[in-house]
Amino acid sequence: MTRGITFKLAGAWPWRHRELLLVLVTREVAGRYRGSIAGLLWSVFNPLLMLLVYTVVFSMIFKVRWGGGNDSTSQFALLVFTGLLVFNLFSECICRAPTLVVNHSNYVKKLLFPLDILPWVTLGAALFHMLMGLIVWFVFHILIFGLPPVTAVLFPLVLLPLTLLALGLSWFLAALGVYLRDIDQVIGVLMSALLMLSAVFYPVTALPTAFQPWLYLNPLALVIESSREVLVWGVVPDIRVWLGQLLAACAVAILGRTWFEKTRQGFADVL
Repeated sequence: MTRGITFKLAGAWPWRHRELLLVLVTREVAGRYRGSIAGLLWSVFNPLLMLLVYTVVFSMIFKVRWGGGNDSTSQFALLVFTGLLVFNLFSECICRAPTLVVNHSNYVKKLLFPLDILPWVTLGAALFHMLMGLIVWFVFHILIFGLPPVTAVLFPLVLLPLTLLALGLSWFLAALGVYLRDIDQVIGVLMSALLMLSAVFYPVTALPTAFQPWLYLNPLALVIESSREVLVWGVVPDIRVWLGQLLAACAVAILGRTWFEKTRQGFADVL
């Protein structure tokens, strides 16, 4: 059983197609800003504008406070922006997934093209945009509060379960989207609801005690809270919780890719 899981994970890893992956990710990122005057600078401007808008709306207009009311507007902005960085990474992968194969139907009949690399391309582009946002986050933190806590180096590990989860769901949705085109519209609605249910704009502790355990069933809320712990509060997340997330994400990734491989034989007939 262990050998089978190891084989599936090794097959899902795109190292043998790394050159193709780099080309496709570069094309994906560049294509988003093609024709614009600022070009790639929008990858920096967008998170800056996003940081400004959400800070003004939630901290200045609605007077939302994170803790006991002593937190500053700048700290509130960093906490919300941390949640948005994580959510946008996940959202970009999931929202693009249902149309991945449909929008690249010309690749379906090319026997030598590895279709299963398409979710990796979306993830690579999403990670690039997160990196640009993270640079904005660090610059803002250094200018206002000084250097972030040393636990910030754990942020990639905190994100690892989420990236595996996004990959697994992307493989599943990419295959399902070929046969059920309505799934694209459903996912858009679900992600809008998930934005409000993932503790992006508020701490989990702001909810009534009875509801807090239910929110932690949302894996995205767990990752967002852990991200704030390592980036803002200087707290090391619970290793047992992280291992549980990692194992569950690996299971989703294996199941998602297995579903993709089982259903891809019918892609050409449908498209």
